Amino acid sequence: MPDGFEALVVVDSIGRARHLTLNENGDIYVKLRVPDKEGRGLVAIRDTTNDGKADIIEYFGGYEDTGNYGTGIDIYNGYLYFSTAGEVYRYKMESGALIPKGKPELILVDDYKNARFGYEHIAKPLAFDQKGNMYVPFGSPGDVCQEFNRRPGAPGMNPCPQLEWHGGIWKFDANKLNQTQEMGQRYATGIRSVVAMDWNEEENELYVVQHGRDDLNKSWPQYFSPWESAILPSEEFFRVEEGTDGGWPYYYYDHIEDKKKLNPEYGGDGKLQGDAHSVEQPLLGFPGHFAPNDLHFYRGEQFPERYKNGAFVAFHGSTIRGPYPQGGYFVAFVPFEKGKPSGPWEVFADGFAGLDTIVNTGDALARPMGIAMGPDGSLYISESVKGKIWRIMYKGQKSAFGDAALAKLEERKRTRTNIKDPDEFLDNVESGLVEAGEKVYNLYCSTCHQRDGRGDGNRFPPINESKMVNGRNKALIELILKGMEGPVIIQGLAYNGVMPAHDFLSNTEVAALLTFVRKNFGNNSQSISANEVEKVRKDLSTN
Repeated sequence: MPDGFEALVVVDSIGRARHLTLNENGDIYVKLRVPDKEGRGLVAIRDTTNDGKADIIEYFGGYEDTGNYGTGIDIYNGYLYFSTAGEVYRYKMESGALIPKGKPELILVDDYKNARFGYEHIAKPLAFDQKGNMYVPFGSPGDVCQEFNRRPGAPGMNPCPQLEWHGGIWKFDANKLNQTQEMGQRYATGIRSVVAMDWNEEENELYVVQHGRDDLNKSWPQYFSPWESAILPSEEFFRVEEGTDGGWPYYYYDHIEDKKKLNPEYGGDGKLQGDAHSVEQPLLGFPGHFAPNDLHFYRGEQFPERYKNGAFVAFHGSTIRGPYPQGGYFVAFVPFEKGKPSGPWEVFADGFAGLDTIVNTGDALARPMGIAMGPDGSLYISESVKGKIWRIMYKGQKSAFGDAALAKLEERKRTRTNIKDPDEFLDNVESGLVEAGEKVYNLYCSTCHQRDGRGDGNRFPPINESKMVNGRNKALIELILKGMEGPVIIQGLAYNGVMPAHDFLSNTEVAALLTFVRKNFGNNSQSISANEVEKVRKDLSTN
């Protein structure tokens, strides 16, 4: 963090935390992604000794949870509002009580008007204005409104029928019970997926940071290189007024050229802009796939003056930047003046992942998720891996705070692989790994599976275009370390043999081998890291 700031761990490992909010007395409320075995998806935390650490931790809930993808939580006009993937509920808060009594009231239910198009981007963050209105995004049911979702080279539907009920933000009466989507008002459209959203009290306006589209290189390799696909398209920061059209699915934003461009599903080639001038331009664009998962405008008095009314953004971290390091996994700050950024974005807090280079998402020790302000102006940050919460305080001299305090963060912005734009050649994490894996494969695997990965059609099965190879990382690593035996059906043919355990291979050798296999023989999946292999090996040794 910048000089003068300190962080305190409030609580550790409460579960897969999403957003959080604080009451006027400092009580913390956290929404979990998935309820526990007793159906409790909310956590209440109280500090009774004034040391900043949790003394009471209570789980509560008991409500229908559609989708197992809870996110939003906020205190508004004496009620605790929270969301699942399919519902928005609220509890009446009672003065002095940590846990609300009674059953929650159902405010909104998602009746899935666009069910025929799919169920992607179903997270529901919440925002409230000063007039009793609640704002809820309904994310796109697919990537770019294709008839066949995520099919490489497939055109987009034009006009996009998904925009009728998705890819936008709807406004509802915050006090009306049992609402459905059609009872609300479509407030804004053309916004693909939103998890980071906040009502700016100073401007009396809604702001969001959008998750951009995926897989430019995988879908359109003739137009986009793996490097371009790793850093594009931008995560767009919008000021959202009634009637805003963010341009999805027709357009994406290129922060390097500062241009809105036509998506290739609609005739673009990485250069054409089409009628991009007719849709909303972002306030700024962050590098691609950082995964903005919360937005908070700071109105406290504790931090230095430059942070007042500025925007903090929690970047949960990318999953699809390979063959380059994954990006994000930090909290950014954007200075604001008169409702617009007054300078470039900055790194505010980094180091959550605990790694110098993040090859795969599962390597990260923590992923920043939620941001909220306490009554004294402290900033609270949640993370989603184990559920740790930090309290960030400023302990320096506010009048002396200046550019020097930001210098080490500016250096991180230029040099850290999870923040900077990767060098196209030097930062390719698969460089050398695939070659090393080929040597391991030829030495230990090719006798059975053959040099072309097609097996012998008799005793040894093929690994080309393999569901197992392209499946879950953990299962594939376990297969190498444990081996397998007995009957199995692969590509419609029965095999019954023994694949010996290869636990004698080092973690680096297993990672290289599996990365090579996943990048060859008609397979196309992300690389495997030595850290992942180490975790699986450790789990196997303790079970």
